[in-house]
Amino acid sequence: MAYEIIEKLKKEIEGYREKPEWAEVGQVTEVGDGIVKILGLRNAVSQEILKIDTAKGVRTALALNLEEESIGALVLDDFLAIEVGDTVKRTGEVLSIQVGEELIGRVIDPLGNPQDGLGEVFKKGTEPKRNPLEARAPSVLERESVNAPLHTGIKAIDAMIPIGRGQRELIIGDRQTGKTAIALDAILNQLNDKGRRTPVCIYVAIGQKESKIAKMVETIKKFDALKYTIIVSASASSPASLWYLAPYTGCAIGEYFRDRGQDALVVYDDLSKHAWAYRQISLLLRRPPGREAYPGDIFYLHSRLLERSAKLSKDKGGGSLTALPIVETQLGDVTAYIPTNIISITDGQIYLESDLFYQGQRPALNVGISVSRVGSAAQTKAMKKVAGKLRLALAQFRELQAFVQFATDVDEATKKKILHGQKINEVLKQNDLSPMPFEEEVCILYAVLNDYFGAVGIENVKKTEHDLTNYLKKLHDNDILKPIRDTGDFSESTEEKLKEALDHFLNSK
Repeated sequence: MAYEIIEKLKKEIEGYREKPEWAEVGQVTEVGDGIVKILGLRNAVSQEILKIDTAKGVRTALALNLEEESIGALVLDDFLAIEVGDTVKRTGEVLSIQVGEELIGRVIDPLGNPQDGLGEVFKKGTEPKRNPLEARAPSVLERESVNAPLHTGIKAIDAMIPIGRGQRELIIGDRQTGKTAIALDAILNQLNDKGRRTPVCIYVAIGQKESKIAKMVETIKKFDALKYTIIVSASASSPASLWYLAPYTGCAIGEYFRDRGQDALVVYDDLSKHAWAYRQISLLLRRPPGREAYPGDIFYLHSRLLERSAKLSKDKGGGSLTALPIVETQLGDVTAYIPTNIISITDGQIYLESDLFYQGQRPALNVGISVSRVGSAAQTKAMKKVAGKLRLALAQFRELQAFVQFATDVDEATKKKILHGQKINEVLKQNDLSPMPFEEEVCILYAVLNDYFGAVGIENVKKTEHDLTNYLKKLHDNDILKPIRDTGDFSESTEEKLKEALDHFLNSK
């Protein structure tokens, strides 16, 4: 018996061939607050994924600081399991996310894990298409100028601060002034924009309360907009690493649809919190602080993200990625560090003012500071024709209003102009979650700017507007609204029909 065992062992030993494998291995020397310092791994590259072997399983980290002797890395999952002395290995891969049509209608975290309780996003066995979180922005020759509108359904914005497909338009203002509401209306309004292809909308929540994100998902679901919407959630309870990665994840998903020739809209809510997370990570990595304790590359953090939004040329498929970054100001200070940085990167800003909000002007749009640098190139001919004199009318009204405060007696002509301005202001007021199709916006703005509301009292303007919209939808959809919707133009014949309809409607009241 013993002889047989010895023979077997001999055979086993004879057949044994050693297979030495070389692996570059590092070692954790410091760990804390989601940051690890690693000795070794001389050939690691920036943004490379590293795997850390711990007693509780493998943990993932992202190489950020490449120093002479060590590496500073950001832990992407539970850092409490990591201990000094744990071994670290390179993967040779940069951080990427699996992308595809399956993401539409889902809520995921910045690493692509589902957060909505609906199971795995991608079926097992399918060939994954992955997009890197950090990608090169399209070059000048790969782009074309922004020329197609992205309607928000908000009259004041579509008329005066038009947003185009491929544009980057900043939404800026103090907390609780309706910034998220504008972005949400823009997402919901894509259902109304029947004349154009519906963009895939990506809402990136950075540091938002989970209750707020859940409410947002419910609202999108209620309006049947989840069929073209993706939510990337890095909630307030998530670590700073996920706050930092969230916008890049949203952008990588948007690029997938853009590069296939589709349109995509991505909302970053909000980049102030993103900057705070990056400041926290940078200070923990011992990077030297600059103005307001932000690191020196804080501008590059946002410029490399927002430059990826573009309208691609026909050769590249003609897709577009539109960005609506949101930034929160403190006490209306747009001259602070992060707001000025992002204003200089974007193609215009929608500035919301607390004072206007509390006066009941909602959306609380400050038309003086708000601007779209793409301008009327992103407007339909119909809106261009109608809204051309809106800014001028509002500017004249504001000037007269300021002047009249100090005057005791005012002549009839001035009173009439002020009343006309007040009615325009009243029409521009709009409730949350009630975006308006652009053909209806054109008709309402035409009516108020051409003084068809002259005999209507200020307190009845909103009711008259509502009744007029219903009247046009029921009786003049085919001869007035449909031609504007289908052609994007406001022809003389349509204008004549609208004049007749307005006269008939106002005479019947």
